[in-house]
Amino acid sequence: MTKRKPVGASFGTWVDKQITIAEQRGDFDNLPGAGKPLPKGTGRDAATEWMLRQVRDRNLDTSDMLPPSLALPKEIQELPAKLAKERNEQRVREIVEDLNARILKAYREPQLGPPLAVALLDVDEEIASWRQNREG
Repeated sequence: MTKRKPVGASFGTWVDKQITIAEQRGDFDNLPGAGKPLPKGTGRDAATEWMLRQVRDRNLDTSDMLPPSLALPKEIQELPAKLAKERNEQRVREIVEDLNARILKAYREPQLGPPLAVALLDVDEEIASWRQNREG
């Protein structure tokens, strides 16, 4: 940990001195990516670039980054395929009820992003559809 900036020292000079000391200690030797070019920028800010790289490199699901007004319609669209994988009616009921609870929560909280425009799902109707798809 570095010491506090001395009174009267300019911030730039103090930072430069800290970097020089760290270089002399070897703190920057053998860092991951050393000697490799920096990735080309796309005009976005550094935080957005970092996040996009993490998502791409780690093959992460991006739905967690969406505001509810975009994530919930996507989840509703993917619901039939998700329910088709379930073998237990109680589990289907739990999934639909959980989705409805998150829809209600999104309507109760301040809106982020575009307006939310989804309706609650009829649990019994979703179960009937699930049963019909299992039989067919």
